[in-house]
Amino acid sequence: MATPRIGKPLNIGSHDLPVSAELDDLMARDWAPSPLPGDLALPVASRTPARRARLSARFPGERIVVSAGELRTRNADCDHRFRPHSAYTWLTGLSGEDQVGHVLVLEPDGPAGHEAVLYVRPRSPRVGGEFYRDRRHGEFWVGRRPELEEVERMTGVRCVDAAAQQPPPGRSVTADPEVAAAISELRLVKDAWEVAELQSAVDHTVAGFEDVVRALPTALAHPRGERWIEGVFGLRARAEGNGTGYETIAASGAHACVLHWIRNDGRLDPSELLLLDAGVETDTLYTADITRTLPLSGRFSPVQRQVYELVLAAQEAGMAAVKPGAAFRDFHRAAMRVIAEGLADWGVLPHAEGDLHRRYTLCGSGHMLGLDVHDCAQARASAYTDGVLEEGQVLTVEPGLYFQPDDLTLPSELRGVGVRIEDDLVVTTGGARLMSGALPREVEEVEVWMGELLERRG
Repeated sequence: MATPRIGKPLNIGSHDLPVSAELDDLMARDWAPSPLPGDLALPVASRTPARRARLSARFPGERIVVSAGELRTRNADCDHRFRPHSAYTWLTGLSGEDQVGHVLVLEPDGPAGHEAVLYVRPRSPRVGGEFYRDRRHGEFWVGRRPELEEVERMTGVRCVDAAAQQPPPGRSVTADPEVAAAISELRLVKDAWEVAELQSAVDHTVAGFEDVVRALPTALAHPRGERWIEGVFGLRARAEGNGTGYETIAASGAHACVLHWIRNDGRLDPSELLLLDAGVETDTLYTADITRTLPLSGRFSPVQRQVYELVLAAQEAGMAAVKPGAAFRDFHRAAMRVIAEGLADWGVLPHAEGDLHRRYTLCGSGHMLGLDVHDCAQARASAYTDGVLEEGQVLTVEPGLYFQPDDLTLPSELRGVGVRIEDDLVVTTGGARLMSGALPREVEEVEVWMGELLERRG
């Protein structure tokens, strides 16, 4: 086999013209001071030391490294929008796009404690050209980063210039499963500040669902109405927060039977249902996760109502099982018992025993919620899925029925019908508080709510 011939290096041109010495000299002078204004301390800065102390206690004498992450290329010279790693945000309070490449190091300090050190890239200096020539880091290209002293005032953490000094190696949250599990487990119970952020995310999400209902007449007329729905919700998410906490599922008709339908390229049919699974992520990166299944005509047909009310009954049973000391899986079991009995009553299943109902419901009925939509997913099973619920945990309850359009075990009128109802709850002393109760769930309430929104639109 012939050795591939390697040619001379190609001279690939830049979009930018060369910079003359005169321009470089001009750009380096006559800039007024422009410090960040006001009190820079982050609202959560008083809480992050305790979080870091709890992690420190798990790994005495060991260096822990928590990176915000790096930019990832989308295509050619375009990067994906940056979002810091959730563990980094939880431990520092820093959540902005300017955290690219930054690293938190917990440096052993004595036999049991650690000193927190942030390795950050400070503001572009007005000499050397980075501030106006560097497309990835230059201030005139991507915006101002804080100075080291400003970051210290934001976080209360000592800062080091990451451009001048690389962070040392250690046990990393992205490479060490034990560290990742420890941080996930520490994040399972939310404090009052976190619950408030999650409630804000829920409230903005409720507004986004209202926006969607008002936009239904336009979406119904568009050849890709699902995309229109996605865009309407996305506008609310970007206007009120950082964006969506996950890719919006706008699934009409049989698309609702695909659990994570995010192509959202379908037309809307007034005779069908729309399954909308969406959540606003706050600027602090906490996300809601709510699903409603809505009749595109404004009213449920008899078959649609039949399926919807069974899912609703399952959700009610699941939510009633959420309380401190209950097994995490109890709410799923309660919901699935209602689903199995309902399917047996319909004659879809020969009996309610066993797991035959899973052909039509497929997945679990909920998960933890927080900085990630599937929060704390790297926790050990003993602390999460096989554990018990505690006051302060926030989770979703989301049973569903997904009747595939080609499923010959079903009567024809059920095929292609998909329904999921999902709400967010915080575990309290005596049970759980429904955080997303502002969105109606009962059939009549949904129909009245949709009618009022559409009437006010007109």
